[in-house]
Amino acid sequence: MATLSASPARLSLAQARRLVIKIGSALLVDAASGALKSDWLRALAEDVAQAKARGADVVLVSSGSIALGRRVLNLPKGELALEQSQAAAAVGQIRLARAYEEALGPHGITTAQVLVTLEDTEDRRRYLNTRATMETLLALGVVPIVNENDTVATDEIRYGDNDRLAAQVAITIGADQLALLSDVDGLYTGNPHTDPAARRLDFVADVTPEIEAMAGDPVSGLSKGGMKTKIMAARTATHGGCAMVIAAGSPLRPLTAIETGAPCTWFAAMGDPQAARKRWIAAMKPRGVLRVDAGAAAALGQGKSLLPAGVVGVDGRFGRGEPVTIEGPSGAVAMGLVRYSADEARLIQGHRSDALADILGYPGRGALVHRDDMVL
Repeated sequence: MATLSASPARLSLAQARRLVIKIGSALLVDAASGALKSDWLRALAEDVAQAKARGADVVLVSSGSIALGRRVLNLPKGELALEQSQAAAAVGQIRLARAYEEALGPHGITTAQVLVTLEDTEDRRRYLNTRATMETLLALGVVPIVNENDTVATDEIRYGDNDRLAAQVAITIGADQLALLSDVDGLYTGNPHTDPAARRLDFVADVTPEIEAMAGDPVSGLSKGGMKTKIMAARTATHGGCAMVIAAGSPLRPLTAIETGAPCTWFAAMGDPQAARKRWIAAMKPRGVLRVDAGAAAALGQGKSLLPAGVVGVDGRFGRGEPVTIEGPSGAVAMGLVRYSADEARLIQGHRSDALADILGYPGRGALVHRDDMVL
């Protein structure tokens, strides 16, 4: 059964340490003219700046590139052919990135564009590359602007909606909160447009079959996602340790509106992001073994990453991003996702990190298995 609460006060965006915000096309682009809603975007930038000022990392997952591009290319209204959508995305992505840069720049915030496809999160090597890039950007204080790479993605490698993409981004970077800003103000027990008895849920403790049955169909002319995709996103996010909120994004300063009591639906996280990630890694089947010396085994026990210098042997055949067991003199001590292939690991085992570039012929990552990708 759904858990109801008079108020979602137990959860607050002000508590977020790492916040992902999903922005739908209907919020960013005027449906009639196809023009960017500049005033709304500038107001959102104030909310982002406020979140950054209190120490939160912020990632924006933004729709809008196709909607912006089709106006420039004078493409007809309605469903576009795949090649037309890709052309519109190619044109619109430039304008979308520039719009965010111009909105956030006056607040002293640097932006970056990150384009991904479904394959980038399903393939472990691409997943690690995406995660490493995003972690570096966030460590440098940048606000990444993420979108599906519509210029190259075809149906078999598409998310198809940014609700689920935002949830996957949240899991990838270990976010603790995800805000879906949309044209609806939360999850209702029925369709509020046709059911006068429909009630909005303030709080959902678990995404049950009952909750899934409440999801309706898309209502926006610009957005591909409906409530069904939002519930799917909630399941992904919450099981990855990330709380999620669905709220109307149309008010100026939409994050502030949520904080000051605007209607919304909160979904509770199942644990914390780091614990969820550790459980995910622990459930994998190892593809090889890294044998380490006593000093490295002791360092791992203290929460350190595994450096090549502490490795004395490599067994098995594995690729970058695959799970391996780490064994010390007394047996298995950890399991993690390795950042090098088996052949590369054999080349660099026993060597200091500053020697890796000479050995491999390219600048490598310092850790063989990073502590964030490891479970003891």
